[in-house]
Amino acid sequence: MSVPVPNLRGLNPAPVTPFTPDGEIDFPAIKRLGSWLGSFPEVTSLVVLGHAGEGTFLTQSEQVAVIEAFVASTDGRVPVVAGITGEGTKVACEEAQRAVDAGATAGLIYPSHGWLRFGFQPGAPQDRYKAIYEETGLNEILFQYPDVTKCSYDLDTQLEIAALPGVHYTKNGVRNMKRWDTEIPVLREAFPDLTIMSCHDEYLLHTMFDVDGLLVGYGNIAPELLIKLLKAGQAHDYDATRAVHDQLLPVTKAVYHRGSHMEGTVALKEALVERGVLETATVRSPLRPLAEGAHEEIAAALAAAGIGKARIPA
Repeated sequence: MSVPVPNLRGLNPAPVTPFTPDGEIDFPAIKRLGSWLGSFPEVTSLVVLGHAGEGTFLTQSEQVAVIEAFVASTDGRVPVVAGITGEGTKVACEEAQRAVDAGATAGLIYPSHGWLRFGFQPGAPQDRYKAIYEETGLNEILFQYPDVTKCSYDLDTQLEIAALPGVHYTKNGVRNMKRWDTEIPVLREAFPDLTIMSCHDEYLLHTMFDVDGLLVGYGNIAPELLIKLLKAGQAHDYDATRAVHDQLLPVTKAVYHRGSHMEGTVALKEALVERGVLETATVRSPLRPLAEGAHEEIAAALAAAGIGKARIPA
């Protein structure tokens, strides 16, 4: 049975999963984060259990609870998209079914982990998307991984996945602007109704003029400016887009220009503490706290960008 197709042509933040100081899921913090992000009319979904959400660090029951909590945070008004990360296709299908049962309306379909190291056999990604949709009816986001990995899909594979029933969106993080500039127009021409979203948190300016939306962890901490950035890019107003980009640049540097992109998740939590949304920046292993002084650095970057305390709905 198919799930109603949500419109994701806007800002789609990928919320972190808040934890208490002792490492348990902080459900009151999910309520604060989800209700705040969901209060912006331009936010078209909340994408949970991805990299920013530490989804693979949670148990199955915790994953379900996180989906349910984010659905409840907006009383079901804002669609929730779930990261589907299971290694094998059968495992991923079962994960997708749990997501549907918990209230998710779409799935961000991750590549099988082994493909990162060994690459994928031709047709294997298509089989993964096809099976998940046929068995669960979950709407799907084609997830394009960075070009430096062995699971970045070639253009023909992207076109074949995009042609499958249930695939209505693509989240592109190829991080190779030559490929972006040559492949995105082909996808757009072949599938005019495909919602194209950038997830280039650290390269937003270049990709902003070609997209229908954003699907970014960055949306946790700066939804106000990212909405402004997206609107300027969609209007093809380069000067306005560049101005917002430059305003955000101190934050981009503090959060995403770190030694490892994995540190970005920890930095997002530090920024959310500074904005008054989270009480603690606790993460789960294998993530680790940032070095001493990082919080002050991130706080200074937010101040430089004019980003203050969040206005959380009562």
